[in-house]
Amino acid sequence: MNLTGIKGVIFDLDGTLVESSLDFTKMRADVGCPQHEDILTFVDGISCETTKANAHDTILQHELEDAQNAKWLDIGKEMVEKAQAHKLPMAIVTRNCRQATAIKLANNNIPIDYVLTREDAPAKPDPTALLMVANTWQLQPEDCLYVGDFIYDQQAAENAGMKWLLV
Repeated sequence: MNLTGIKGVIFDLDGTLVESSLDFTKMRADVGCPQHEDILTFVDGISCETTKANAHDTILQHELEDAQNAKWLDIGKEMVEKAQAHKLPMAIVTRNCRQATAIKLANNNIPIDYVLTREDAPAKPDPTALLMVANTWQLQPEDCLYVGDFIYDQQAAENAGMKWLLV
């Protein structure tokens, strides 16, 4: 992780800092989402409020089960320690819900307090959450690095005008 010129580091959570065993194929099947569609976008588009609420509950249950077993990834821990050594502010932007995120952070003693979940801003690849972090830090987006493991992470960083690293 090259931190030259970087003034703040934002991390994705699942697959970047902690392992995740979320089975998106099963999750999509459980909520009736076609396999090629983004599950959060699909659920948000459900017109029946009862069906939408049930789909959100199903996703929540999958996330909470996953949260109980999520462990630090070695690479994630190393990257956080490197950012700490450089005394850089750190944040997490995740598509996870707040409740599952809190469990993962607490169970692994992840030393990052600034966390934005899908309840706080539109889900990635929308850049809003990343821009909120840069604004809070009073940094230009190009001075921030976003680290993630999925194409949505790269797209969100590019949409925000940030440097990015896929792990």
